[in-house]
Amino acid sequence: MDLTLREARPEDHEAVTAFTRETWPDREMGDYLPDVYPEWIEGEGKYTPLVEIDGDLAGIAQCVSLSEREAWCQGMRVAPDYRGEGVARRLTRALFEWARERGALVARNMVFSWNTPSLSLSRTVGFDPAAEFRWARPEPDPDAEPDLAVTDDPDTTWQAWTASDARGHLEGLALDLDESWALSELSLGDLRRAADETSVFAVRGDGLRAMSYRARDYERDGENGTERWAVYGVGAWDDLPAGRALFDAIRRDAAAIGADRTRVLIPETPRFVTDAAVARTGVSEEPDFVFAADLTADRTRR
Repeated sequence: MDLTLREARPEDHEAVTAFTRETWPDREMGDYLPDVYPEWIEGEGKYTPLVEIDGDLAGIAQCVSLSEREAWCQGMRVAPDYRGEGVARRLTRALFEWARERGALVARNMVFSWNTPSLSLSRTVGFDPAAEFRWARPEPDPDAEPDLAVTDDPDTTWQAWTASDARGHLEGLALDLDESWALSELSLGDLRRAADETSVFAVRGDGLRAMSYRARDYERDGENGTERWAVYGVGAWDDLPAGRALFDAIRRDAAAIGADRTRVLIPETPRFVTDAAVARTGVSEEPDFVFAADLTADRTRR
């Protein structure tokens, strides 16, 4: 069996689509790769290798440089006919090597909690469990009025984050400002940038009690036509009243930019998930898992 590795090219679109169209045949959700492939492989700071076996495209994956020391691995797909042939391990090794060459000390990925094969694969190729989160979905509301004071100062928002339980549960991770679906270590610089480009929130009331920031907004096709989404990088709060105030601030901010729907990353803990439910906020049915690979460890070099 002749296994070769090369970088993905635009002309591979049809072949990639052929084996990713039914990535999760037993789920309602479809794979995003067929729709975004041409732009997905473009841009600086990313590496998209694919494996060919005897001339057939057998697998593809991508690594993105998020910072000087953080890399994000995504889009791992192996054609059904070639699963169990070492394709995923070869791709992962290539991603790790590329990330190390650029100085990364850690590489992370995200796996749906229901995707048992990918959970097993992540552990097998060198990733360890790092964090667990869920999505809260407050409805945009222009009339939402927080019961507690809310400030848009990024330094205050940073202070609220550093003191929050959420930061510990999430290992300091929140949605990256540049790479969709990627998580990176949230910094004061990120919040200062978000304050300039989108929005940040810190809830006050006998001290700092909650925080969030809008990571991005975008439009996509929905059941009733084009929908505008507002995505918030993390939601952190100390207690239920602070959580209510934070979600009201998010509802108001989302409505101000004309968003139809929202998504807020929250820690997967009984308190955070049930607080969100009590605060009249929808919550995704299942959590997502984040894994991390220590690129300085010998086992990630094999």
